[in-house]
Amino acid sequence: MELDTAEIERYARHIVLREVGGPGQAKLKRARVLVVGAGGLGAPVLLYLAAAGVGTLGVVDDDTVSLSNLQRQVIHGTPDIDTPKVESAANAIERLNPHVATTLHAERLTAKNALAIIGGYDIVADGSDNFATRYLVADACYFARKPLVTAAVGTFDGTLTTIRAHESGADGSPNPTYRCLFPEPPPPGAVPACAEAGILGALPGILGSMLALEVIREIVGFGEGLVGRLLMVDARAMRFETVGYAWDPENPLSGKTPTIKDLSVHS
Repeated sequence: MELDTAEIERYARHIVLREVGGPGQAKLKRARVLVVGAGGLGAPVLLYLAAAGVGTLGVVDDDTVSLSNLQRQVIHGTPDIDTPKVESAANAIERLNPHVATTLHAERLTAKNALAIIGGYDIVADGSDNFATRYLVADACYFARKPLVTAAVGTFDGTLTTIRAHESGADGSPNPTYRCLFPEPPPPGAVPACAEAGILGALPGILGSMLALEVIREIVGFGEGLVGRLLMVDARAMRFETVGYAWDPENPLSGKTPTIKDLSVHS
């Protein structure tokens, strides 16, 4: 897929990078990325992937823009209040880079529609704000055999990792699933929602930008990815740490005796 003159100028700072170059930029143009959530994490993901020249961006979100979103959801503006987030995000992407096509899914991701939606993309970036959706997305990506980059934020902390659970590692053992890392979600109500606990506005911007960077690295294919590694960010101490994790043969999705055979567990 060739780049036209305008695209060559637009992406010039990528093209001069040895790790990206023209071939890498062409990979970005061919890529189809699904972004789950157009909120605090999804906003910078969408902006940076659009700026990077990802050819097609899918956006899944069933919410509308509210005034309280604007403290951190920087893809939206005051005039967008009461507008569906997918539409507001698409308008911002169009202003930023008209070379990027958008596919809007103004609906909640469910066990019934997840595989159909995810199946149309090459890679998934999960910026959802609840555990139920994160587990659904991770399980769906496993069954759809799609790579997943997933991030989460708390009040002053965040995490980021890449899941390629449908593949094996260099040693031949299966790559870990999301359930190898977090076997079970916390009990309902154990983790207060953003509206109750609050969140530092710039923090989703940091994690979302890193999520976008990891997606770009996965598409272009350079550096050491985050498969089997969890990046943790502590905004209070401005500390970044990475811990390793591995495939758990007891995990219910891809373990030796799996009990999760489809997405009906999320119904």
